[in-house]
Amino acid sequence: MYTGNLLGFGLAVSSSAFIGSSFIIKKKGLPRAGVCGTRARSRGYGYLLEPLWWIGMLTMIVGEFANFIAYIYAPAVLATPLGALSTIVSAILAHFLLKEKLGRMGILGCVLCIVGSTVIVIHAPVEHSISSVEESWDIVTQPAFLLYTASAIAVVLFLVLYCESRYWKTNMMVYVSVMFYKWFIDAYECEVNRNQL
Repeated sequence: MYTGNLLGFGLAVSSSAFIGSSFIIKKKGLPRAGVCGTRARSRGYGYLLEPLWWIGMLTMIVGEFANFIAYIYAPAVLATPLGALSTIVSAILAHFLLKEKLGRMGILGCVLCIVGSTVIVIHAPVEHSISSVEESWDIVTQPAFLLYTASAIAVVLFLVLYCESRYWKTNMMVYVSVMFYKWFIDAYECEVNRNQL
């Protein structure tokens, strides 16, 4: 790997560690915030007064910033799969710090995430650098890319504006669908990058 790829790899892994741990820190802060105010599930804002929740939020911001910088040094096909490691960090920390049970299927899922990320990172192609604004403009004005962008925006807006307001308390699949669609978008972008090489 090139030095830039190694730096991007390190930033992406550290980003996953920060983001994964931020969920646990915030989750530990929420019960403490609910003791003295309206709980978050009842649309309360007591968690905004909890220092532990803010520490978790700052940890997430640091992780997202590291993830953003990772894309500068490494190709998206290398940095994107490493984002899955944040789920593993969360699962392991939840097992030890929150005393949540990590069953056999959870352990299998973590192993599959690690194996999948490793395979993708090992076989990541060399990134083609765009040398001019005209070349970039030609890529983003292709009909396939414009159709993909319009469909991505339409689906996310439908899920967020229509489904979220109606089903946010009763059906978690709205949020899962938004996250799945984000994963699909990331996978599509990796495929587009690979085909341009």
